[in-house]
Amino acid sequence: MSDPRHQRLAEILIRHSVRLKKGENVLVEAFDLDESMVVELVREARKAGGNAFVAWRNNRILRALDENASDENLRTWGDIDLYQMKKMQAYIGLRGSRNVSELAGVAADRVKAKATLYGKPVHFEQRVNHTKWCVLRWPTPSMAQLAEMSTEAFENFYFDVCTLDYAKMDAAVAPLAARMRKADKVHLKGPGDTDLRFSIRKISVIPCTGSHNIPDGECFTAPVRDSVEGVIHFNTPTIYNGISFSNIRLEFAKGKVVKASAEANEKELNAILDTDEGARYVGEFAIGFNPYIRSAMKDILFDEKIAGSLHFTPGRAYEDADNGNRSEIHWDLVLIQRPEYGGGTISFDGEVIRRDGLFLPADLKGLNPDAFGVRTGVSSKPAKSSARTGAARHSKSSAKVEAKPGTAPAAKPGAKRPSKAAR
Repeated sequence: MSDPRHQRLAEILIRHSVRLKKGENVLVEAFDLDESMVVELVREARKAGGNAFVAWRNNRILRALDENASDENLRTWGDIDLYQMKKMQAYIGLRGSRNVSELAGVAADRVKAKATLYGKPVHFEQRVNHTKWCVLRWPTPSMAQLAEMSTEAFENFYFDVCTLDYAKMDAAVAPLAARMRKADKVHLKGPGDTDLRFSIRKISVIPCTGSHNIPDGECFTAPVRDSVEGVIHFNTPTIYNGISFSNIRLEFAKGKVVKASAEANEKELNAILDTDEGARYVGEFAIGFNPYIRSAMKDILFDEKIAGSLHFTPGRAYEDADNGNRSEIHWDLVLIQRPEYGGGTISFDGEVIRRDGLFLPADLKGLNPDAFGVRTGVSSKPAKSSARTGAARHSKSSAKVEAKPGTAPAAKPGAKRPSKAAR
C-alpha cells in the first residue's frame, strides 16, 4: 500500500528539486532503505515524462567492497559508474543507514583512495557539474536512536521536515541573502565564551531551499580567509568518520585555528585539523533556519539546518562562495543560539540581525518558525548531554566531513541551485 508521504516527497524531489523534464534520465541511488520510496520516485519520474534508472546499494556490502580494495578495483568501479552518470541529466541520492558507524575502521588510505578514484570522477566532477541533483537522508531506526526518538515519532518528524513549503522558504530567504551580500563585518556572540569576528566582504552568498539537499534551510557564504579572530565554542554533537567528538572549542588568530580542544578525542581532533594547511582555516559560514529541525542528531544534513543555528566550517571553500581556501576536509561544525542552548547573537556591521535564534528585522521575520506555523518550543528537546551555558561545557559539537578531493568543490550552478553538499 502506498504511503501518501512517500508520494508527496517524490513529487517534491522530481518537480521542485531536480525539475525533471520530458525525455530526461534520472538516476535514483538508494542506500539501505525499503523499496516503496524508490517505486514512488520511478512513478513520479514517468509522470514527468522522464526515464528512471535505479542503483540499489547496501552499506554492509559497500564496506566489504571498500576494505582492502586495490586502486585498480576502485578505478574500474569508478569507470563503470562514470559511464552511467554521463548518461544522466538528473540524480537523486537516498541515503539510508542501518548503522551510522558501518564504515568505521576502514583504513584511512582506502577511504582517501575511494574519494580520489571513485568519488571525484563520478560525483564531484560529473554528477555535481553536469546533472541536476539532490541528496537526502532516509529515516531508519539508527537515525531515530541518534535523535533520541521512537521510530514512529522520528518518521513523522522526518516527513514534516522534508515536505515543508520550500517555495515559501525560497522567497523568505531572499532578504537575508541580500543583507549578507552587502555586509562586511560579522560578529558572533554567545553562548558562553563564543566571541568571534570576521569579514564576508565580496564573498558570494548562496541560499539553499530544497534544490540540492532535503531537508534544507540555510544561507551560506565564507569568511575572508585571514579575517577570523576570536573564539567559537560549538554546542552540538558530531561524528567524524565514525569518531565521536563533543564540546569542540576553536581559537582563531589571523584566520587560523591556533588552539583546538574537545571533551574527548582531542588528539584526533587536532590530527584532523592538521590534515593539510587549509584544514585550520575556514571555508564556510552559514545560517540555518529549518523551522522543524530543533536539536542535533549527529547527521549534518539535518544538523546544519537547525532553527536558530549557524555553522562554521574548517576546510575547503565552495567555488561559488570561494575565499580561496583549499583542503582535503570540509567539516561543518554547528552552534545553536536559541535560549535553551544559552542564547546568542549574529550581527552584521554592528546591527543585530538574530538574537537567541530569532530574526529581528522585519524583512527577515519570514524565516522565523512561526512564519511556517511552527510554535517555538515544538520538537526542541536538546540532547541529554547538552550543557546550556558556560564556557567549559557548551553541549556538543556537530559535524560531518565530506570526503572530497583537495581542490575546491565544484561550482554550484547559481543561487537557486547551489551544490551545497555532495554527500
